[in-house]
Amino acid sequence: MRKKTSGVRSGKSTIVVRTAPRDRRRALLSFDGKTEQAAIGRSGLTAMKREGDGATPRATMRLIGGFARRDRVSLPPTRLPIRRTRRDMLWCDAPGHASYNRPVRAPFAASHEAMMRDDGLYDICLVMDWNISSRRRQAGSAIFFHLIRPGYEPTQGCIAVSLPAMKRLLRHMRRGTAVRVA
Repeated sequence: MRKKTSGVRSGKSTIVVRTAPRDRRRALLSFDGKTEQAAIGRSGLTAMKREGDGATPRATMRLIGGFARRDRVSLPPTRLPIRRTRRDMLWCDAPGHASYNRPVRAPFAASHEAMMRDDGLYDICLVMDWNISSRRRQAGSAIFFHLIRPGYEPTQGCIAVSLPAMKRLLRHMRRGTAVRVA
């Protein structure tokens, strides 16, 4: 019998992402016996991730935490640490900057991504440990697990799922959950 604690389910801790048949920019995501559609990078998967290549790294990445637009989405119970997204939250993607692949605050002159977006992609945005704990210049930045564009359009290298799929997954997620892209 699986123990439940205030709606948070314990159990398996690996999410498997595989390229979908016939479209290298789409994926099938499997977890806890269920399969969901997902989008991956416009260039498919790569074992040699480089900044700006549009590819999703073929790797096992651990979830660190995340951000949520609580003014736009409600979250299910989760053990994953989630912070409220603010307007001044940015993510540095400038390889030559000391804060490369790190969260930063506005105003910030170097190249960056805004974490509070109008298109809803980062309404729930989970940070995976890609090039963060052991950081290398030009090895890729801002590799997130976030919400999907309509029509499952490809990402810039992230993994994206629908809002209902994300909410189902969040119930199982915790810091350290592995996302294995194979």
